[in-house]
Amino acid sequence: MGGGVWRAYDQGVFSAGQGPAFEPWNDWRKDSNHGPLALVRAAILAASPHNTQPWLFKVTSSSIQLYLDTGRNVGALDPYLREEHIGIGCALENLMLAAAANGYQAAVTLFPAKLAPIPADPGPQLLARIDLVPGKREQSELYDAIPRRHTNRSVFLPHSPLPPQFIDKLGSLASDDSGVRIFLFSADADRNKIVDISSAANTEIYSDPEVNRGSRRWFRTNWSAVQKYRDGLAVDAAGLPPITTDIVKMMPLWMLKRAESRVPKNAYSELMLSAPLIGILAVRDHYDREDCLRTGRIWQRAHLLATAHAVAGRPCNEAVEMIDHERALGKEPLRARLLGELLGDATWQPNFVFYMGYPTWPARPSPRRPIESVTL
Repeated sequence: MGGGVWRAYDQGVFSAGQGPAFEPWNDWRKDSNHGPLALVRAAILAASPHNTQPWLFKVTSSSIQLYLDTGRNVGALDPYLREEHIGIGCALENLMLAAAANGYQAAVTLFPAKLAPIPADPGPQLLARIDLVPGKREQSELYDAIPRRHTNRSVFLPHSPLPPQFIDKLGSLASDDSGVRIFLFSADADRNKIVDISSAANTEIYSDPEVNRGSRRWFRTNWSAVQKYRDGLAVDAAGLPPITTDIVKMMPLWMLKRAESRVPKNAYSELMLSAPLIGILAVRDHYDREDCLRTGRIWQRAHLLATAHAVAGRPCNEAVEMIDHERALGKEPLRARLLGELLGDATWQPNFVFYMGYPTWPARPSPRRPIESVTL
């Protein structure tokens, strides 16, 4: 009995969402936070692939330079760092919302480039500069939602449609950006097509040992690792029911692997189909750096809007990841064609897929690195 209690304590069963790894969610706008660093504290709470947190910031009193740390990647799952660039765009959106709320007028300069394979010698790449001058304080519902926005991986309530007013507002989020378009699908036939494409892509891409290797690098199954690295995918954020989460955290690694092998093949499809709405963010050029940054800004904005209206959201981007995978391996672009047929407009290329609905369980926060680790 005593050994079981100790293991529960050691694995964080009694400490979900607590400890240094989660402090940035609580102290992001304390009275002691002021000046441009307050913007960075908001930026680091953004979404990123596998919670890699690939951002770096160089801060002065009048500007912030935003870098991509190319070494913080998921390997073959994202061979052109497309999703890492989207993650940087998410951080940029949080930063811009925080700038307005903290009395800054912010102007963004994006540095154009085409995406390339992961560099052999990883290092920081400058992606954007944000120039700051004093301005009017403008706090919004999106800014207020920043500390409550978490990816929800639980099953959603399947018979609870989203209000038309919310869907209309969601669909208009990119109206001021001609480089990104939001396609929304709520009809059963359309959702089934997307789920079939996504589920097949999920099975195929994770059958590649190189993809699995790069992905598992970011799994934090040990509570001490969560607190040490303060990044990656932790059990607490897996979307499991609370009791199941506690049981999984108590399992040794060999038992976890056995449990993974017994997950039903259609589990991912059921998760997606539980959501009444599936969305696709599309751009003019899937491999344009600026388009990927813009995609990230719109996804972050969409997820914050959902959070403000008690709606849960989750990326389901395996089909777009397969576009990259097929390109990297020189295969026929099957997923680009299938998703393109869904969009019905050849001038737009799919860049990000997500679903939304009302959750069965609240999402928990994921760990975050401190300011000291992300500033140059």
